[in-house]
Amino acid sequence: MNKVCIQVAGEPDIVEVARQVRQTALALRFSAAQAHYIATAASELAANLFIHADGGVIEASCLKDRSGIERVATDQGPGIGDIDKVLRGDYSTADGLGCGLLGVQRLMDEMDIDRYGSEGA
Repeated sequence: MNKVCIQVAGEPDIVEVARQVRQTALALRFSAAQAHYIATAASELAANLFIHADGGVIEASCLKDRSGIERVATDQGPGIGDIDKVLRGDYSTADGLGCGLLGVQRLMDEMDIDRYGSEGA
């Protein structure tokens, strides 16, 4: 699989991210349940881009050193004020349940957040 890039600008894009990532996971011989978890996490990332950052891009590619899928969500949104608070589940927006990124973290083996991107701070 080459890198897949999906622009997230609306709800149909969230569905497309989940579909493509699930399809990739199944092609890599993840179980149906594992593929569902992976797609759910990708969908949560895409939804966060749409809801909180006015869109962005989800990139998905196969890991080179082991079996797995790397997903990278990139946006130009306002940023997350207190990432630790979000990942502890101590923060919720008025329009969300407050478990999007926390849910992604729980579903995946690894998760990193680069607050400043490649630009630095």
